[in-house]
Amino acid sequence: MRIGTRASVLALVQARWVAERLAAAGEAVEIVQITTHGDRGVPPNDKARWVSELEAALADGRIDIAVHSAKDVPTELGEGLELAAVSSRADPRDALCGAGSLAELAPGARVGTSSLRRAAQLRALRQDLEIVTVRGNVDTRLRKLAAGEADVLVLALAGLERLGREGEAGAVLDELVPAAGQGALAVQARAGELGAALEAVRDPIAEACVHAERELVHALGASCDTPVGAYARPSGAGHLELTGWVGLPDGSAWLRDEVAGSPADVGAQCARRMLAAGAAELLERAAATPTATATAREAG
Repeated sequence: MRIGTRASVLALVQARWVAERLAAAGEAVEIVQITTHGDRGVPPNDKARWVSELEAALADGRIDIAVHSAKDVPTELGEGLELAAVSSRADPRDALCGAGSLAELAPGARVGTSSLRRAAQLRALRQDLEIVTVRGNVDTRLRKLAAGEADVLVLALAGLERLGREGEAGAVLDELVPAAGQGALAVQARAGELGAALEAVRDPIAEACVHAERELVHALGASCDTPVGAYARPSGAGHLELTGWVGLPDGSAWLRDEVAGSPADVGAQCARRMLAAGAAELLERAAATPTATATAREAG
């Protein structure tokens, strides 16, 4: 089975995690590295930049599956493709590197992130903070922190854990609603081809949570130019609890809701409630905000 992946350190760690489990289940595996538009520096507000080349390789048969960070996968997939499996989930929350909490940061502290969602939520919590754009892979961003380009960083805790660098996290930011799919791996394949073969990497609970989060984002009509958070977790009796967040890039207006329901409809249910409370207007205003006033979508 040919496993397509980006060539970044974190992407390769994730692909090898999948390869090891498939090999243990008796599959012959090969990892195929593919350079994406995002790796070439395509504008960061195009979320598909991390997956489009991998989807093309799936479509033309160069690879059999593609492994993505689930949060990087657009809700609209390439024609004839599906999310065939979602892995067990690492901690989906965001981490603060360089300090023990947001509360201890001095007014004007420079917070580094490449995420529109994180920047908007940080501004909603602390208008006195300066949000600075810090891009690159995890190691690059941490080097930039050490070099003084920011006072602190906000990164995905899952990425730090997978790289063995969780010690860099000074705090876990429960205040922020994660991105849909954050912490999970998504395995993409040609529709209907490899369902049974991927049982070794599938986690039904994580899969239900990620699909609910993606349904919320899709039903809201959110885009890569709008700050949106979605986080589902089991709540007992086969139900999920889903938190949604939408806001303006400058943090001046935002909406948060929390709904419990069945995995099949909790995403749509949460979206209906948020839309009734004004989410569509917020998303329209956010999409119209000049990109110069906001940082970019997260990139791994």
